[in-house]
Amino acid sequence: MLPYLYQFLGFVSLGSSASQPKCKAIPGTSSWPSDAQWAHLNTSLSGQLLRPSPPGAVCHPTQPTFDPLACVAVGTGWLTSKWHTENPVSTLGNNWNNDTCLPIPTFPCTGKGYPVYVVNATTAEDVKKGVDFARENNVRLVVKGTGHDYLGRSVAPSSLSIWTHYMRGLSFHDGFKPEGCKKSIEGNAITAAAGTQMLELDEQAHLRNLTIVSGGAGTVGVGGYLTGGGHGALSSTYGMAADQVLEMKVVTPGGDIQTINECQNRDLFWAMRGGGGSTFGVITSVTIRAFPSTEIHIATFLLSTGPGTDGFWDAMANILSQYPTLGEQGLSGYAYLAPNFLNPDWNITNPVDGFAGTFLLPALSSSNTSASLERVLKTLFADATAAYPGQFFSSVSVKSFPDFWAWYKDSNGPLDAGQNQVLGSWLVDGETLTGNLTVLKEGYRAATPPGHLTSVFLVGGKGVRDAKPRGGGNSVNPAWRKAYIHSIIGASWNPFDIAEEKKQKALLTDVYVEALRKMTPNSGAYVNEAYPDEPGFQHSFWGENYKHLFAIKRKVDPKDVLWCHPCVGNERWELVDGVLCKK
Repeated sequence: MLPYLYQFLGFVSLGSSASQPKCKAIPGTSSWPSDAQWAHLNTSLSGQLLRPSPPGAVCHPTQPTFDPLACVAVGTGWLTSKWHTENPVSTLGNNWNNDTCLPIPTFPCTGKGYPVYVVNATTAEDVKKGVDFARENNVRLVVKGTGHDYLGRSVAPSSLSIWTHYMRGLSFHDGFKPEGCKKSIEGNAITAAAGTQMLELDEQAHLRNLTIVSGGAGTVGVGGYLTGGGHGALSSTYGMAADQVLEMKVVTPGGDIQTINECQNRDLFWAMRGGGGSTFGVITSVTIRAFPSTEIHIATFLLSTGPGTDGFWDAMANILSQYPTLGEQGLSGYAYLAPNFLNPDWNITNPVDGFAGTFLLPALSSSNTSASLERVLKTLFADATAAYPGQFFSSVSVKSFPDFWAWYKDSNGPLDAGQNQVLGSWLVDGETLTGNLTVLKEGYRAATPPGHLTSVFLVGGKGVRDAKPRGGGNSVNPAWRKAYIHSIIGASWNPFDIAEEKKQKALLTDVYVEALRKMTPNSGAYVNEAYPDEPGFQHSFWGENYKHLFAIKRKVDPKDVLWCHPCVGNERWELVDGVLCKK
């Protein structure tokens, strides 16, 4: 019922729309801007308007950009996230471009899955010109920072894209006074332009003996990461990345260049810290809180047993039930449930039921030592497997690093790309973890079929729960404030295998993620790593915040200049054969 309510409210707020076009303009129709209009935009941008060919076209003899030598390089780069971040229209997942031009000569190639034009923005004025052109000419608008987007929001056919990759620059502050505020905020802060990626931001912070809350992969960009909320290895310590934001500079859908913070444009400041990207405006720069660097202890571990035993799931439920305790002790972690798992790279040459990953412990107190981390984990594993003597193998290896960067620079990821894949996710709260262990066991068993991985990331807990965002709050999903675990499950298929795609998506959302939804019914999902067609996404991604987010969206973007799925306020539009039209 909820989506229909918002759809109705959307029509009411639209008012009289009979004179407005029903669909966004598309090439080849009279509504599409003329070549002269595009040329004028290019001139105003000093030649920074791009009309890129599909990046895979160099592999196709029928395409004007065909180049066999370039094809080899593209084919290699296609499998890495770094390559896609440096291309103006490419994204990490093939499916977000509808497989329209893969770098495989035997497959078809057209540009129909990609934006037609790209504003290669380097300034806020460039962004404004792109936004104004799209609004005034009824052209669909998308925003791409890095293309590190698991929901396909940063690409669209028949669109104008604003590419922020070359908006660069960092500045560091010892104390920061937001524009329009009377008082400065004490402590260290960093201002980063929209094109900044995590690897650069973390390294530059490290060089100044600072640490930040940052994304797991170095190719993640600040814009989409922060607007979605942003979890990381240090979010259990300091809170979500969105909780660290002190100020943003944005271009609104109306073309206004605004500075938003706790003292001015407060509604927009609240919405853009958790309300999702490509919705309320385009970030041109952001200022975040930074923290003094500290030593960090890292434990890599494996707990395994023969495949198919009930004891494995008993042990997993026992371990997961201790996550709240681990979190309160200052630990965070990236771990996976891996039944019937085989990985020669990990020296696992015969199938096992495994629990593997990394736990982290910042040395924020004298009691947080490498020895204490090793002791906690060995005790955890021993207690969880005590009822099954001799059936489990365990390994814990702890190493200390002088700061977060020393570990992160070689351990960030995932950095692969070029797949057809979607994710599903769910946040699991402390009540579920410490309650009925049978429900916990069977929930995760149902969510993790043999041969699959389910993440059980300890990235919530006290840091997220006790965070104090500037201005009294932000729009991060309230489910995060109760969650300890962020669980992600993936589904993949081969290009053009429509039947397998349908099957895998149905299993993912109707079976695997559904098991977690039923296990933790009063929770939600993380919008940046979730199933694109998550049922009731308005509540799953934003909970009680959605009503206010919806009202802000209608206020700042009454014409839906920015539209994406699944995003706030998108209920009154739909895709019809790839064309965005009003319902």
